Amino acid sequence: MSRKFAVIAFLFFVIFFNAAGREQVQYQMEKLGRGLIAVDMPDGGVYVGWRILGTDPNNIAFNVYRDGTLVNSKPITQSTNLIDANGTGNSVYTVKAFINGSIGEASPPAKVWSHNYLSIPLQTPEGYRPNDASLGDIDGDGEYEIVLKQEKRPRDNARSGTTGQTKLEAYKLDGTFLWRIDLGKNIREGAHYTQFIVYDLDGDGKAEVACKTADGTIDGKGKVIGDPNADYRNDSGFVLAGPEFLTIFDGLTGAALATVDYIPPRGGDGSGWGDSSGNRVDRFLACVAYLDGQRPSLVMCRGYYTRTVLAAWNYRDKKLSHLWTFDSEDGTPGNSDYSGQGNHNLSVSDIDGDGKDEIVYGACAIDDNGKGLYSAGLGHGDAMHLSDIDPDKPGMEVFGIHERPSHPYAANLRDAATGKVIWGMSSEDVGRGLSMDIDPRYRGYECWASLDCDHDGLYNCKGEKISESKPSSCRMGIWWDSDVLRELLDGTTITKWDYANNRTVRLFSADGCRSNNSSKANPCLCADILGDWREEVIFRTSDNKYLRIYTTTISTERRFYTFMHDRQYRLSIAWQNVGYNQPAHTSFYVGEGMKEPPRPLIKTTIAK
Repeated sequence: MSRKFAVIAFLFFVIFFNAAGREQVQYQMEKLGRGLIAVDMPDGGVYVGWRILGTDPNNIAFNVYRDGTLVNSKPITQSTNLIDANGTGNSVYTVKAFINGSIGEASPPAKVWSHNYLSIPLQTPEGYRPNDASLGDIDGDGEYEIVLKQEKRPRDNARSGTTGQTKLEAYKLDGTFLWRIDLGKNIREGAHYTQFIVYDLDGDGKAEVACKTADGTIDGKGKVIGDPNADYRNDSGFVLAGPEFLTIFDGLTGAALATVDYIPPRGGDGSGWGDSSGNRVDRFLACVAYLDGQRPSLVMCRGYYTRTVLAAWNYRDKKLSHLWTFDSEDGTPGNSDYSGQGNHNLSVSDIDGDGKDEIVYGACAIDDNGKGLYSAGLGHGDAMHLSDIDPDKPGMEVFGIHERPSHPYAANLRDAATGKVIWGMSSEDVGRGLSMDIDPRYRGYECWASLDCDHDGLYNCKGEKISESKPSSCRMGIWWDSDVLRELLDGTTITKWDYANNRTVRLFSADGCRSNNSSKANPCLCADILGDWREEVIFRTSDNKYLRIYTTTISTERRFYTFMHDRQYRLSIAWQNVGYNQPAHTSFYVGEGMKEPPRPLIKTTIAK
């Protein structure tokens, strides 16, 4: 065999092996439809938008039909939206994919919305308010349903007092009420107690619902878990006794499918977590992670101010199986470094590039095998952002902020894979921080925080101050208008940063709606729910009788597959209701000068 032939044969083997490897690491994702929407425009015509899927080929084109008549003169290749000048409020639209000269099946028909929102009637219990929401395809039809938390009298862990009883409710987008779960008197009500996960955990094409339960929880079919008469609330309203459970509920009916003991238990009165009042022991987080790189696992967490524990589970064949537990105080060498590093939130991503997800738990990270990956030692904070913040640097980064730090990095950018601080700013205390691309003159995401010092201002991803002025909001972000910059979502208002004049410009206000969680001022949910790749936002109405899903009607020629088929973004939507809400981020850089997003290696599940 000649040397040249041997080299060619070797290269062919490498290419074939790598291609086969990529095929093997496909991961399970939802099988979505086109998410077609049509909105009546105030000045005439109808806005129409639809999804590209992560499984679609790059050369896909589309035809749009109004009342069965083709709207476009040639297949649409440059966008996934259009303005139909001849459309009216009575029109009905469908869309068909056009691939290599072949026309696919029509999407389900979409009637025209009379406003830029879809109104969903609620069955809110007397005295309750809609709170955080999540999404999942719970009936397997390729479109999302909403699971909503309803609260009556929530209390932070640091405040005593008896709370209401948290309800979880499921609605179809047409307003059909599916079920209500009553978590009962032994689950305290508030942002830190009920982290509910909506996801297709077993791969049957239909999403389940997972959360912590207790004696007296009533499932969606009226069945009681545990002792229906037990009441473990103490005189201060805290629940520091009694059994604790983890339950998987059927997404379509709300029926309890599997219940196990919650890991970790509180242990006595909870004093092993730093106090005996119930403040630190009842700090919960939760997420979904692809720990094997292919199928989703559930991770339920407890503690972050002191002791930190994460427990991973698989839900398969109607059973919960425990995978591993990471405990910062179990005596494992090095684990104690992870105590006190957690946030009021978390993020999930493959930060080390092995195809499997890690959990970024505030200022530390837990590997897919349940071992500690690193502890940055930066301490607790209220906000962090994980994405390709600096696209010129290999890998991903984390922008985080910290309360009352004992180090000079109160706001900092760190390497997501190692925890090494790249740059930072000092401050006595930082309560808010945000990172996203708002200024196209600087490559990468901009970063800013509520600093109380001379360092205050707007920074680029290299740590250089680019403006003494910054947006007044540090809360949420949303992709809303026609470009790839991100807009600011604060309360019920969307604004854009006018980088030339260092000010914000209002784009939209959700009149008649309210935000949630007091000063957190977050919506029920912000996600790529319908239409093209840009995000929708869900608010409750002021009378608590409706949810409204608001969508943009601004045309754009940017075309991406739905962010819900990017694994990191989809997992970010799953943890949006967890703790203090933070914007969802993609696994790739979205901003000025971005490259075409990498195609996701997914295989979609089909309802059985």
